Amino acid sequence: MSEAPVVQRPGSAERIHPGGLDLLVVPPRARTGWRVLPARVGAMCAVELQKLRHDRTELYTRAVQPALWLLIFGETFTRIRAIPTGGIPYLDYLAPGIIAQSAMFIAIFYGIMIIWERDAGILTKLLVTPTPRSALITGKAFAAGVKALIQAVVVVVIAALLGVAMTWNPLRLLGVAVAVVLGSAFFSCLSMTIAGIVLTRDRLMGIGQAITMPLFFGSNALYPVAVMPGWLQAISKVNPLSYQVDALRGLLLGTHAHLALDYVVLALAAALGILSASSLLGRLAR
Repeated sequence: MSEAPVVQRPGSAERIHPGGLDLLVVPPRARTGWRVLPARVGAMCAVELQKLRHDRTELYTRAVQPALWLLIFGETFTRIRAIPTGGIPYLDYLAPGIIAQSAMFIAIFYGIMIIWERDAGILTKLLVTPTPRSALITGKAFAAGVKALIQAVVVVVIAALLGVAMTWNPLRLLGVAVAVVLGSAFFSCLSMTIAGIVLTRDRLMGIGQAITMPLFFGSNALYPVAVMPGWLQAISKVNPLSYQVDALRGLLLGTHAHLALDYVVLALAAALGILSASSLLGRLAR
């Protein structure tokens, strides 16, 4: 008797031979979920670096405001000694706060960019890809962190030229970079969340301008929490900028800081910001 023909299971032999036609029938499985997150974050960061590479005007103009804060406000209050800073010059005390302020001012208007992408049709094209919405928001958030990190380097250089005594320990500087990126990620997600609610650039610019100064003055960037009135101390305790400034001040100046608490708060704030912005991304794209 002749042997019965061996029935091959679908996809067995074809997968063994590289020249098989399996890929024409069964497409490769798309990368979904968190597996695309590192690639998306890297792509968004590369885009921001390319923008700065081709146009450095924004980098120069954004350096003017922190330089004025350090030169005018810092030098003046260093001379009059009106704010208790624990025995360190006020200019040194102010420098970490200006780093945090500069990073926040970059990130807080990041929602304008996503509204522009919506109006240009770019956001709709991104949403039809298999990339999760949370990955898109995370990529944009950490891209804002890259821009803020470059701004922080500019402020550190200005502060060093003014004689601010900062540490140059590589591990501490790495901690500074992490704090700047996490804080910027939260504020950019806050901006994108507001963009998902108001849906227009004009409204977002108005709200952004209305909340930046309260966030800045309601933190410990300019003065210690101990000299604030009680109601402002309560605001400072729930303000992520206060924890970012505390971490920067402890790492750069060596002052007492609650670094573990600071990083936990910043990481939780960034995660909550990503979740809220991701949930409103679909409403923004309608």
